[in-house]
Amino acid sequence: MNESVYDQMIDDLFIRIEEALDELESVDIDYESAEGILTLILPDQSKIILNKQPPLLQLWVATKFNGHHFNYTNGQWIDERFGGEFNEFFNEALSKQAGVPIKLSVKA
Repeated sequence: MNESVYDQMIDDLFIRIEEALDELESVDIDYESAEGILTLILPDQSKIILNKQPPLLQLWVATKFNGHHFNYTNGQWIDERFGGEFNEFFNEALSKQAGVPIKLSVKA
């Protein structure tokens, strides 16, 4: 994958996340997006930060509990340490940090 394809994939993912958060009714999660970084602000003011890593062609995600690096493999963003798929990880991280079950569909 080249960098322009990577950039478009991440931009599209960030847009899907923003749209899914706009439709979410169970909890109010605000977000800010700028220069390859998407910051989610949860009701307790904690944050989940997603950001592009173009030199590595990775997606990095930081929660208040830990950080994860995702590589695009076989049509999915996969956690390089634990092997989990992004959408599943993202829902678990949001739910844990928000304190309520959250299920968004933001697959690539």
